[in-house]
Amino acid sequence: MKFNTKLIHAGISQDQATGAVNVPIYQTSTYAQQELGGSPRYEYSRTGNPTREAVEKLIRDLENGAAGFAFASGSAAIHTVFTLFSTGDHIIVGNDVYGGTFRLINSVLKRLGLEFTTVDTRDLAAVKAAVKVNTKAIYLETPTNPLMRISDIAALAKLAHENELLTIVDNTFATPYIQRPLDLGADIVVHSASKYLGGHSDLVAGLVVTKNEQLGEKIGYLQNAIGGILGPQDSWLLQRGIKTLAVRMKAHEHNTQEIFSFLRSDDRIGKIYYPSDPEAPGYEIVKRQMNGFGGMLSFELKQGLSVKKFIENLSLITLAESLGSVESLVEVPAIMTHGSIPEEIRLKNGITNELIRLSVGIEEASDLVADLKNALAKA
Repeated sequence: MKFNTKLIHAGISQDQATGAVNVPIYQTSTYAQQELGGSPRYEYSRTGNPTREAVEKLIRDLENGAAGFAFASGSAAIHTVFTLFSTGDHIIVGNDVYGGTFRLINSVLKRLGLEFTTVDTRDLAAVKAAVKVNTKAIYLETPTNPLMRISDIAALAKLAHENELLTIVDNTFATPYIQRPLDLGADIVVHSASKYLGGHSDLVAGLVVTKNEQLGEKIGYLQNAIGGILGPQDSWLLQRGIKTLAVRMKAHEHNTQEIFSFLRSDDRIGKIYYPSDPEAPGYEIVKRQMNGFGGMLSFELKQGLSVKKFIENLSLITLAESLGSVESLVEVPAIMTHGSIPEEIRLKNGITNELIRLSVGIEEASDLVADLKNALAKA
């Protein structure tokens, strides 16, 4: 099946019990068992639920993996993956990751005895130099949040496998519509499914896909043991959202290209961060490992303009955290999504106080450009 068809028909697309063309919401905590000591398919909904199973098998198929798992949030998914490792294990992590991932690593996982080295994963030599005897994995985002930096997944996976390490990729910004890390050699993919996969700002969810069954068994055990599972109502909403991913991503990308062109022509804009820029580092990698450029764009206003006035004079684009939904959202990472990162680290990584992150929705592009023009005039 082609990818757009898989969105509709992969995984479990119909209810196996009734033939319903949408898998129902199995709102149950437990299941009747026919015999004592038997092996029922479902016994308790933390361990398995038909609605959750449908979305787990769907994301498995979309990422071309061996097993998929749905969690109560992206953070729960990431946390569960990190519990593959033990006290004293060392993990190389990209230096431009979501603020919540930074917080999890530095406030929780380090306290529990995991070791981390932060590296610019675009620099293969730096990644190689960071490998130690106790290193177990490389964890990265590409494109990154919020600077849209591009790392070479295939090259990093090759380096990792040469050193018997796992490669873990957060694919939230690209989605499997644009990029499939497992096909490039990665071992585990994670998603904040609250974003593009859900697509409508109506759920919070996380997903994990493993490349092989052995890793899948480990994640499945941890999912059940830790218990941060996605409920049936949100599983149903997520599967419904995923079915329209292709048509939404086309609109997101079209609108983002229009806004990118407008911003490039406006002398009030400083730097722009978007993967379609031929002058941006990593553009050749983008062409090689991605099927598009996505709907996320970051930019900086030139000195003398007020970020606060610009943001507060947007009328159509909504000031809010999160991304990837049908409505356009704007945020200032230094204050919002990346506010948990100490200022000296944030500035060193390039996240300035003037940086603005835009999640471009599927509204009419000319209306979005007009909104930006009006806000710039008042900045």
